[in-house]
Amino acid sequence: MRKLVLASLVVATSLAGCAAVRDSRVNPANWFGRSETVATPPAESEVNTLIPERRAFFGKRDAPPYEGALVEQVTELHIRQVAGGAVVEVSGVLTSIEGYDVRLVALEEAEAGSLSYEFRAVQPRYGEGVGNAHARAVTAAIRLTEQELAGIRTIRVLARDNIRSASR
Repeated sequence: MRKLVLASLVVATSLAGCAAVRDSRVNPANWFGRSETVATPPAESEVNTLIPERRAFFGKRDAPPYEGALVEQVTELHIRQVAGGAVVEVSGVLTSIEGYDVRLVALEEAEAGSLSYEFRAVQPRYGEGVGNAHARAVTAAIRLTEQELAGIRTIRVLARDNIRSASR
């Protein structure tokens, strides 16, 4: 019985000494101290001094404005439902075989319930009609979300020679 009491007493005194180690530098949890707020993030109106005012010598330049002209003709317009919205896929014929950078450019629409796009591509100013229609065929697509399609009944695509539309 004495040995049990003596062992309990030794364990209790050694555990009491652990409280001193908790606050000492020997404990690795105390090496960096407690965290504290040093500075607040800058407000949106303040200037961030880490971002330079001018661009670096080899930095990116602003993209030039899009100079696409209307595609000659829209041949197909398909609207495919996908998860979360729809994909508007448009095929058409360019004026020349050398056209590139085909896009659907949204138009500001005054008519409620419809979306209008211009079918545009960057095309050379010369060589109109060069190549057969199959060689000049292009396709572009744009994804629309369900929020963008809310209340929309008609989608129109404009080309130089025609307009195609699809309705729900």
